[in-house]
Amino acid sequence: MSLNTFIQSSDELSVHSLSNQPLRLELGQRSYNIHIGRNLLDQTELLAPWVSGRLAVIVTNSTVAPLYAQRLHNTLLAAGGEAVVQVVLPDGEQYKDWQHLQLIFDAMLQANCDRKTVVLALGGGVVGDMAGFAAASFMRGVDFIQIPTTLLSQVDSSVGGKTGINHPLGKNMIGAFYQPRMVLADLSTLDTLPNRELSCGLAEIIKHGAICDVAYLHQTIADISAIFARNEYALYRAVRRSCEIKALVVGQDEKESGIRAILNFGHTFGHAIEVGMGYGAWLHGEAVGCGMLIAAELCQRLGRLSKQEQALLHQAVEAVGLPVQVPALGLERYLSLMALDKKSTGGQIQYVLLNGLGAADVAAVPNAVVAEVLQAMGVT
Repeated sequence: MSLNTFIQSSDELSVHSLSNQPLRLELGQRSYNIHIGRNLLDQTELLAPWVSGRLAVIVTNSTVAPLYAQRLHNTLLAAGGEAVVQVVLPDGEQYKDWQHLQLIFDAMLQANCDRKTVVLALGGGVVGDMAGFAAASFMRGVDFIQIPTTLLSQVDSSVGGKTGINHPLGKNMIGAFYQPRMVLADLSTLDTLPNRELSCGLAEIIKHGAICDVAYLHQTIADISAIFARNEYALYRAVRRSCEIKALVVGQDEKESGIRAILNFGHTFGHAIEVGMGYGAWLHGEAVGCGMLIAAELCQRLGRLSKQEQALLHQAVEAVGLPVQVPALGLERYLSLMALDKKSTGGQIQYVLLNGLGAADVAAVPNAVVAEVLQAMGVT
């Protein structure tokens, strides 16, 4: 049965039965399973192979810890964990920096962690990125497991092995490619997720449809109300399809030397918004959603996207409650911030561009054209 057929028939099945069919990200010796379902935090059999007889370090934040840290702590001990250490970071993109990364290292050293230690990232994208970078760096690499608790991290940042921290001059400029041993996307953690965070996850879901699966984009638009109602089938369908897309792309290009760059559609503009506004002023998904609209305007002006397709993308972004008004950071500020994008080569910014909805590639665009687009969207 093809994945599309499987997803379309999922309403006839229970999410419990669906969770027994993990996705696989194929990367040779670094391959791993992505488990999606409800109440996975309680399933000792999933965690036991990675934690039995080992010291486990839970990295989480001040919002997630009161909700789920003790529950995971208990499951790790029941799964045979030798002991459990909890590291609780402050919640927010503004804390994704070197100073707060050191808090993880401090706790691991104080607990006498060794190379057998396993790190578990319990939280959203910030926690996942920081815990993963700590795991990649501590004693030159220890195992880690992603347990994403936001929709955005479940559909995007927990899969693919990107880890790192921000710098005042650029987002995610310091880090490492380091794959987890497993991803546990527990849909029950979305029950407590604020709608603003749910909208941010939908930004990445829309992105996946826009770059390589227009049918998925239409399905997402149809499912918006059900997703906000926390309908388990709609959430499962969205998370699984996004993870499959991410896994297929990363499996071909782990370290973003080619096709993986298309996953950054809207991110060049979005990252400029995040840095320019100040980390935390806009959430990552909000900046990416608005960034996609700028990118769509660029694609339309380049003759790559029809006005009807551009309007559909705008409709989707607006319908999920994401900002559609471009922040007035100033034209020169935008251009200077985007020059720091990781896809820049030889001083030229490489943009992810749509070739109609459902297809994308990467190309350089003259600054003059980009400036015209930004000015057309109200930036002076």
